[in-house]
Amino acid sequence: MVAVLVVATLLLLVGTLLPCSRATVWWVRGFDFPRLQLTVFGLLLLIAHLLLLPLTDLWAWLLVIATLGCLLYQAWWVLPYAPFFPREVRRAPRGDAAPRLSLISANVELSNRKAAPLLALVERYQPDLVITLESDAWWEEQLDALQDRYPHALKCPLDNAYGMHVYSRLPLEDPRIQFLVNPEVPSMHFGLRLPGGQEVDVHCVHPMPPSPTESDSSAERDAELIAVGYAVRRRRRPVIVAGDLNDVAWSETTRLFRKISGLLDPRVGRGMFNTFHARLPLFRWPLDHLFHSEDFSLVRIRRLRRIGSDHFPIYAELAVTAPAGQSGLTADAGDQQQAAGQLAEGEVTPAAVHRPD
Repeated sequence: MVAVLVVATLLLLVGTLLPCSRATVWWVRGFDFPRLQLTVFGLLLLIAHLLLLPLTDLWAWLLVIATLGCLLYQAWWVLPYAPFFPREVRRAPRGDAAPRLSLISANVELSNRKAAPLLALVERYQPDLVITLESDAWWEEQLDALQDRYPHALKCPLDNAYGMHVYSRLPLEDPRIQFLVNPEVPSMHFGLRLPGGQEVDVHCVHPMPPSPTESDSSAERDAELIAVGYAVRRRRRPVIVAGDLNDVAWSETTRLFRKISGLLDPRVGRGMFNTFHARLPLFRWPLDHLFHSEDFSLVRIRRLRRIGSDHFPIYAELAVTAPAGQSGLTADAGDQQQAAGQLAEGEVTPAAVHRPD
């Protein structure tokens, strides 16, 4: 039993210390994802240490201290998404007459051939905007059933799991499909004019993940997110960034994106809203994201029911009103230097990101 506890502690140390490196290789960056699972594992391991180890021996206390340190470090990353943590985004006042924008973002999974569950959710929630990821020509044919109510669309069907579609009730202003870092990975950028005349910019992204089957490095993903972050920081009007970032909400890269962009995360203080993996409850983390400028407050956000995909869809409704006291993360000189390095490695500049005019 002692040997098992020693090996478990060593594994926890490896899983905790490896991502402290800024190496972009996939097997290092992969440890950014299961921080919640590692937190729970660390807690259970700590209890086992206290119950089973001979605490009169120094080596036993070294194991306890190492495990406690890993537990506290992992918890630091995930605790902001606990319901008892202060909320980053204020709730919109009841009865507020401010313009509102609602959306459903769904990674439909390329191999999934069940469109009815997603269409039923659209019928139920009636969002202003429907964003789909991994949608190919078959999905486009199914989604075109929405065009009577969503007459404005931006379509990029691909059979490589990076297709993207947007269907909107509202006219799309100055829309553009771009391939910022990889010629096979699109992003979408457009403006919306809400009822009452309020203009909003929307950026939809789905960068390639670091994985043995996709990219052996996170460099492309990181560079695309940072380029978009810098581009939206120079915004002239309210902005939303949505999509499957192929990164968890608590990773260093996503936190850096939030620092550079100045955007807020409505999940902070409300929950993780884990959207992947829909079929594996023990291995879930938040991959599908919605970030927005301080011009918005939150009406509601929900993880929706399964649609046959390995992702859950996410629904959000925002009000264009700016309550006092909303603030996110801020970038320091070290963050700016790290971001510059990621842009250089990905060979992309913020100027390449289309900003709707």
